[in-house]
Amino acid sequence: MNRASAELEAALKRFETLYPETIDLSLDRIEAALDRLGRPQDHLPPVIHVAGTNGKGSTCAFMRAMAEAAGLSVHVAISPHLVRFNERIRLAGKLIEDDPLIAYLDQVYDAVMTEPAQQITHFEATMAAAILAFADTPADLLILETGLGGRYDASNIVAKPIMSVITPVDYDHKAFLGTDLSRIAWEKAGIIKAGCPVASAIQSDVPAGVIAEEAFALDAALHLLTLEHIAAMPVPKSLVGTHQRANAALAALALTQAPGINMSQDAIERGSDAAVWPARLQKLSIGPVTQMVSGREVWLDGGHNPHAARAIAKFLSALDGETVLVTAMMRNKDATRYFEAFSGHVASIITCPNADGHDGAVPRELAGFACSAGLNASFAQTFEEAMEAATALAPARILICGSLYLAGQVLAQNGELPD
Repeated sequence: MNRASAELEAALKRFETLYPETIDLSLDRIEAALDRLGRPQDHLPPVIHVAGTNGKGSTCAFMRAMAEAAGLSVHVAISPHLVRFNERIRLAGKLIEDDPLIAYLDQVYDAVMTEPAQQITHFEATMAAAILAFADTPADLLILETGLGGRYDASNIVAKPIMSVITPVDYDHKAFLGTDLSRIAWEKAGIIKAGCPVASAIQSDVPAGVIAEEAFALDAALHLLTLEHIAAMPVPKSLVGTHQRANAALAALALTQAPGINMSQDAIERGSDAAVWPARLQKLSIGPVTQMVSGREVWLDGGHNPHAARAIAKFLSALDGETVLVTAMMRNKDATRYFEAFSGHVASIITCPNADGHDGAVPRELAGFACSAGLNASFAQTFEEAMEAATALAPARILICGSLYLAGQVLAQNGELPD
């Protein structure tokens, strides 16, 4: 680790001592911190705010690429990162450098430590630092992705976004958002603001109804993605899978309906082809990871819930030859329903530990969940052993999946750092 990276890690770690004992979903802590910082959220470029269960990052990537193809300068906030924390804050097209990021984190820390000292979560502190950076740096547009939920997410401090965007809503983060789909949709729909337009992906009946009710109650013009929108969108060249065509169409719908954005069809199509979003059905380049598997294709996807698994399985079903999964997951994920999506689509599953420092599922137990879903599964003690076992099965391809943390580890190990 270089000096700047060590200093950045130390600047981030300080906030761990300020965690509230119980992290409730609330905007009170970040609003208090931003008040002490001079309310930088009131001085941002026009904001497009994005919530949903799956497809948020890809939709943000499409919107950024389309807006940049139209000649706009674009900030982007995403979470979590894959390899480097800097990935979370993109200033006018470029990832934030360590030194200014440390300076913004210092400002946030000093603000919350002013007497009386405040509690704040790690995500809230880093979101406050991002808001400072976005307010300080000129740009034409800010694309702001929620971290968890929406209504009480730390990103939900913008009073008047030019557009709210809601990607497909499904089950995830049950410890915080619960198991009631209408309640989850209500959380996501909390980014809708009075009189501000909203664009929604095609939703199942329950989320669709909740989003429509919230938009009506707030007099927010609701723009619904349709199958016709998706059919009219050329197939993206860089991001694969039918779900990515839908994400591109949602991005185009949001940009064309956002007030003050001049978006041509040419910019939409060029941006759709240029968009890149790592660890979403990404075919890995030649590197240390791919060299483990004797010339076979290696794919990577960070999707970690049943909705994401269904999209991955649909992509695999269109390919020739067998696929073996190498999978790690967080302990709190719905592993059985995740694996059920792959029934009939993969030859076998090899489970392995998650990336270090995360509460990963035990590989033996994870393999048991896969077996209970009717799949052939075994477990390995390390990622390297899992790749060796997968290679021995002689599949056409290996897909590494189930965890963004594992995906980040793989990208770092293969030398493919997101930029």
